[in-house]
Amino acid sequence: MSFWRLWRAWLVHSLSQLLLLLLSLSPKQTEAHPQCLDYKPPFQPQEPLVFCKEYAKFGCCDLDRDSQISKQFYQIMDYFDPSGYMACGKYIRSIMCQECSPYAAHLYDAEDANTPMRELPGLCRGYCYDFWHQCRYSLSLLTNDNITSIIEEDREKFCDHLELKDPEYCYPNVLSSDELNANLGNVQADTKGCVQLCLQEIANGLRNPVAMIHADDGTHRFFVAEQLGYVWVYLPNGSRVDRPFLNLTKAVLTSPWAGDERGFLCIALHPRFSIVKKAYVYYSVSVKRQERIRISEFTLSDSDMNMLDHSSERTLLEVVEPASNHNGGQLLFGLDGYLYIFIGDGGRAGDPFGQFGNSQNKSTLLGKVLRIDVDNNDNSVPYTIPSDNPFVGDKDARPEVYAYGVRNMWRCSIDRGDPITSKGRGRMFCGDVGQNKFEEVDLIEKGGNYGWRAKEGFSCYDNKLCLNSSLDDILPIFAYPHKLGKSVTGGYIYRGCEMPNLNGLYIFGDFMSGRLMSLKENTDTGKWDYTEICMGKDKTCRFPKLINSYYKYIISFGEDEAGELYFLATGVASAASRRGVVYKIVDPSRRAPPGKCSNKPAPVQIKGKLIHFYPKEEFVINKKPTTTAAPKIKATTKPSLIITQAKARPTRKLPTVKPPLNPTQAPKPNPLTPKPRKAIPKPQIPTPKPTFRPVTTNPAILRKQQTLAVTMHPPLGQTTTTRLGYLTTLRGKLSQTPAPSHTTRPPTTPRRATTPNMVHPSTKMPHIPSNIHPDWAPSVTTPRPVYWTPAFKPTSKTHQPNYTLPKSEQKPQETTEGKSDHPEDNARKRGRGKGRKRVKGGRRRSRTGQVRLVSADNRSDRGRVEIFIKGEWGTVCDDLFNLKAAAVVCRQLGFPTVIRVAKRAELGPGSNDVSIFLDDVECEGTERTLLHCKRSKLGKHNCSHEEDVGVVCGYKESAVE
Repeated sequence: MSFWRLWRAWLVHSLSQLLLLLLSLSPKQTEAHPQCLDYKPPFQPQEPLVFCKEYAKFGCCDLDRDSQISKQFYQIMDYFDPSGYMACGKYIRSIMCQECSPYAAHLYDAEDANTPMRELPGLCRGYCYDFWHQCRYSLSLLTNDNITSIIEEDREKFCDHLELKDPEYCYPNVLSSDELNANLGNVQADTKGCVQLCLQEIANGLRNPVAMIHADDGTHRFFVAEQLGYVWVYLPNGSRVDRPFLNLTKAVLTSPWAGDERGFLCIALHPRFSIVKKAYVYYSVSVKRQERIRISEFTLSDSDMNMLDHSSERTLLEVVEPASNHNGGQLLFGLDGYLYIFIGDGGRAGDPFGQFGNSQNKSTLLGKVLRIDVDNNDNSVPYTIPSDNPFVGDKDARPEVYAYGVRNMWRCSIDRGDPITSKGRGRMFCGDVGQNKFEEVDLIEKGGNYGWRAKEGFSCYDNKLCLNSSLDDILPIFAYPHKLGKSVTGGYIYRGCEMPNLNGLYIFGDFMSGRLMSLKENTDTGKWDYTEICMGKDKTCRFPKLINSYYKYIISFGEDEAGELYFLATGVASAASRRGVVYKIVDPSRRAPPGKCSNKPAPVQIKGKLIHFYPKEEFVINKKPTTTAAPKIKATTKPSLIITQAKARPTRKLPTVKPPLNPTQAPKPNPLTPKPRKAIPKPQIPTPKPTFRPVTTNPAILRKQQTLAVTMHPPLGQTTTTRLGYLTTLRGKLSQTPAPSHTTRPPTTPRRATTPNMVHPSTKMPHIPSNIHPDWAPSVTTPRPVYWTPAFKPTSKTHQPNYTLPKSEQKPQETTEGKSDHPEDNARKRGRGKGRKRVKGGRRRSRTGQVRLVSADNRSDRGRVEIFIKGEWGTVCDDLFNLKAAAVVCRQLGFPTVIRVAKRAELGPGSNDVSIFLDDVECEGTERTLLHCKRSKLGKHNCSHEEDVGVVCGYKESAVE
């Protein structure tokens, strides 16, 4: 009896946790950013609009598109007499101009991948009634839809066709929402004041990427350095040259230990790289068992513009490191053309070297910012000292020293200056890693003392030195305590073109806490205001290619040639782990006008092969519920397994939709689907006057306009030739065929009942609502995925739900005669959905994703974790595997509780003939199988069977040993 009480208690707890999870996903907690029909943020046109003036300050049209809409409007209005022009012109103009609205994507249903884009914007019901009373016969002029002339006489059908069900976003209610329009086009902040930005994955599979630079030679290439000693060349399209730009792995001193600060730390290209063709590197090296920092110079290969001549290395400077940490690691060229070198204080804790420490001792290079001249050094010494260096002539100081009193500056940058005024140009920003209380950001000045070890941030570290009147140190522009982070990573002032709202924002991060942060200079006070940066909510980042998550360990920041900003992070802080990713920072609230930021990269001659880039993170737009509510209709036929989209729509991965258990019942509301927003009071519309019919009312004549054709280029990329007098369609004109006989029906296609013109690709037949042509209109159904199974219910026996591998990980299936062309028929013949097949002997065949625990004493509650994939059992590495992942395993096996995770093959390693299938598994604890968790690609790992993970499950949280 006690077991069943525990079981019921666990079940109630699980259901309550699931309910909380669903509530936490409620869309009421977030608001969507506006979007345009090209699936990008709105913008401020470079030139004011003339026709759709209300969207001249911020919207989705430039002057060319505004001019096209204007021409179409006046061609339509030629069909009206003066009184009709006065009555209908305002409605037609307002409807046509919604393409320029910042909320165009929502008004045209472009956000929803499950439905075709509207030809006309979605209207509020009351406004639609007024439009129908005044100008119902003008609908045929606004659209290429064949059914408009049929529904013009029926007000309800007319407005069913035009209405947008969302009362907050439909036109014109969207204009009256103060909440939606208060900060339109501005960077958005959440309730805690955290600025919401998004990311785009640019490169992945890197081993501790420590630096990203560009050549500033017009090619728009960028170079990414790994801590091991590799430097890779990436082209503007994201592909990577297969041969490294530089390979110093045999010389670089580093290790696979997490957090090792030694290694290849930085690279800088000469500011006139296209002419001088030299590169400078900063790396750790061991010379006669002595650890050193080495600054070297390389020359570009004569035969390959994407490779340095490895035999050309020339050592410029070496500095002995008394400890393995605090190596500094920054090289950059200032606007003065000199090379700046940032070296740490020598390591250990508290700079214990000498009476005052290395940083305050100007006779040593440790704890300093150095400045040297590397020009004209081919036939002379490796470098010379700039004549205006602050300590030239000081017998107690090294002439290379430019600034001192720094602890361990990690990542510095040069401000490009405001793109219009050039204000701030040449400023040098650095993040200086603190000791045990504060991290700081500094502005580097010639001859400046930055206080270490006397001060840490704004506070005293060494009281005796701190009170010394001769200290005269420069205070940081910002310092933060260790509750926010414990290792600052310096960033950049954003000066790019694509995101004008970010101009002047200094964006930086913290390696340990994973925080992204920003500073903005207050020109009135001269101080810097701090704002934290967080990832936008799912709707905020609901644009193609954008994501809203990143790996925690922020290693470095970088700029591309155009000034756009990036950061480099990893999931495992080890030079041996390929978890490094390069992210581009994106502001989803506003973009630059189309065409303003276009670049034409100079050609790059490639020797070797290009490795194409494939992002690993799933785009937000593909993995979250759509914004459109589920259709309230009843399915009358078996669910279709193929979802088709309207012609000329962008191809996007459709979210999986779970159908009702009984396909003849209406679908139940999806708990993850956003509920309709609270209605906003409808604007007051004047009492409608009698409707006006165009001067020409014959639909055949209206569609037979013999005027000049206009070729337009809609935002989605296709070219649409539109006859004058028609509203531009962004989907392309649909093919038309005669209505089929009553004995044949077009294939069923899932759609919303109110959305016309979804065409099945095999028939090119427009889908007409059943209330218009009841004899041959296709039935509307709810789609069911091919491999859908009911929700998993834990039992005391091993049970595994169905799971389908991603297409990239599936084995090709052989085709046999007699198989149906319809996937559902084949699934039914194979007995899918009826449990596991029995094989000879009555045993059940294992399913993909099923797990088992293997132990020497055959205990069912503990053992090595093995998973069944592609017809065989394999093991799982213990990297990142924790209690949440163990909970997934135990729940599959029928155990409600995880006792512990056993790592390092504690419960037995697999034999050499057993494959290692999964590595770097990270679960939330609610997944159906380990295959649903974040993980490395199937079979990709950097471990051995000595790292096989084990799990101990149980029925209550108590020790079992």
